[in-house]
Amino acid sequence: MTNPDAETATAGRPIVFRGGTVVTMDAAHSVLPGADVLVVGDSVAEVGHGLSAPEGAVEVDASGGIVMPGMIDTHRHMWQTAMRGYGADWTLTQYFVWYYLEHGRAFRPEDVRAGNLVSAWDALEAGVTTTVDWSHGLQSVAHAEAAVDALRAVPGRFVLAYGNIQQAPWEWTADPAVQSFLRGLRDEGSIGVQLAFDVTGDPAFPERAAFEVARELGVPVTTHAGVWGATNDDGIRLMHEHGFAGPDTVYVHAATLGADSYHRIAATGGSISVSTESEQSAGQGYPPTWQVRRHGIPVSLSHDTSVWWSSDLFSAMRTTLGADRAREHLEAHAAGETVTQLHLRAEQVVEWATVGGARALGRDDLGSLEPGKKADVVLLKNDHSAFSFPLVNPYGHIAFQAQRGDVHTVVVDGRVVKSEGRLVGADLGAVRREVEATVEHLRGELGPDAWEAGMNPDLPAGEGVLDNPYQYTDYKSDATHGARGSVFGEPGSGS
Repeated sequence: MTNPDAETATAGRPIVFRGGTVVTMDAAHSVLPGADVLVVGDSVAEVGHGLSAPEGAVEVDASGGIVMPGMIDTHRHMWQTAMRGYGADWTLTQYFVWYYLEHGRAFRPEDVRAGNLVSAWDALEAGVTTTVDWSHGLQSVAHAEAAVDALRAVPGRFVLAYGNIQQAPWEWTADPAVQSFLRGLRDEGSIGVQLAFDVTGDPAFPERAAFEVARELGVPVTTHAGVWGATNDDGIRLMHEHGFAGPDTVYVHAATLGADSYHRIAATGGSISVSTESEQSAGQGYPPTWQVRRHGIPVSLSHDTSVWWSSDLFSAMRTTLGADRAREHLEAHAAGETVTQLHLRAEQVVEWATVGGARALGRDDLGSLEPGKKADVVLLKNDHSAFSFPLVNPYGHIAFQAQRGDVHTVVVDGRVVKSEGRLVGADLGAVRREVEATVEHLRGELGPDAWEAGMNPDLPAGEGVLDNPYQYTDYKSDATHGARGSVFGEPGSGS
C-alpha cells in the first residue's frame, strides 16, 4: 500500500494487519506477538494468529511493530491550536488574562475553524483517533458552526464540548439558538456533544441552570475541577448535593481537591481527565494520579492546549509516569525512606490513553482491539529509525519510546487516515493558509508590541503574584488557596 493511493485503494476494502505485536487492551490486557488484526467494514472482525482475510483485503505489514487501539484525548482546546507554542512561558494566570479577559474575544468564527482544523489533523497524525474538543471559545452559534465544520472536514472521531468563556454558563446555555444548535448536533449523531463549563463554588450555585439544560438535552457535562485559585471542593459538593454529579461527568485536572471530593466523584461514578503537562507547568495543582488510584476513580488522559504543550498522548503518558514517580520518590526521601517498587506502571497509562478515554465518553465500542469493536487501529512502526528495535516490553515501548513520527498507519472507523507515516487526504497547504490568516488577524488586532509582550510575559507589578482574575460571579473564597498539608495534598494520601 503506497500513501498517494491509500484513500482510493483502501476504500470499502477489508484491512488486515499482519504479524505485529498486538496490544489488545481487552479485559485481560492480552498481548499477542506475531498476530493479525482483521478489519471488515467499520469494525474489528478478528484478532489472532494466521487469520484468513477476505479476497481483496488490504495487507499491512505490521512485523516488527505494535498494533494498538486508537488513543482517546478527553480534553483538548482545539480552537487555540492556531497559536501553537505562543504561551510556552505562561502561567495559568497569564492564560486567563490573555484568553478570558483580553484577547479571546478577538477570535472570529473562521479563527475557531482554523484552530480546529489543524488540531484535528494533528491528533490523527499522532494516533489519537477520538478527541474531545473542549471548545470554550464559542462566543456565538456562528463560532460553534465553524468549529463543527472543521471537525466534519477531518476523518476522525470528535466530541464537541460546547462552552463560552465570555459569558456565565447559566447565560449562554439559556440561549434558544444555542439549545437548538445542540439539539441538532445531538440528533445528527456523527459528532458527540458535551457541555463544558466550570463551577465556582458560589453557595448560590448559579451553575444549576446550566446543569438543568444539560439534563434536558440529555448531554454530559465536562468541567475544570480542582484548579488552584479557581475551582475547589465546594463546587464538587454543590454538584453532588444537587444531584448533578453522575457517571458521565468528566472532571478535568481535579488536582487540588480533598478526600471528600474524591469520595463524592467515586461514589457517583465520575471520571477524571489528567493533563499532566498542563498541571505541572501551568499551576492547576500536582497531577493527582495517586489520589484517584487510591479512591478507585477511572482515569483518562488529555493534552489540554497546544498554546503551551505537546499535542500527543505519548507525551501525556510519559509525563504522567514521571510526575507520579517523582512524587513517590520525593515523599519517601522526605521521610528518610527509599522506594524500591513503583506503583504506577507503563501498562496503566496505556490503558488510560485508550480504554480510560472510552469509558469516560461512555463508548464501550472503543478503546480496545476485540471482535465487534469499532475499527480504530494504530500501527507503530518505523523501519527507518533505530527506535523500532528491540521490542521487548510493548507497554514500556508505547509509554516511553514511541512518538508521533513512529505512527505508521491509523485507521478510524475502518478507514485509513494515515498510511506509511503520511496523512491521507489532508491538504495541509490549505490548512496552513487558514492558520496563517488567523495569526495575521490576531497579531493585527493586538498590535506588534502587545503580541510580543504576550509571548514574553513580565511578572505582575507589586509584591504579590496575580491569582486567577477570572470568575463568573463576584463570589470569592479562600478555599481555593487552602494549604494542602504537603505539596502533594493531604498528609498520608500517597499510595
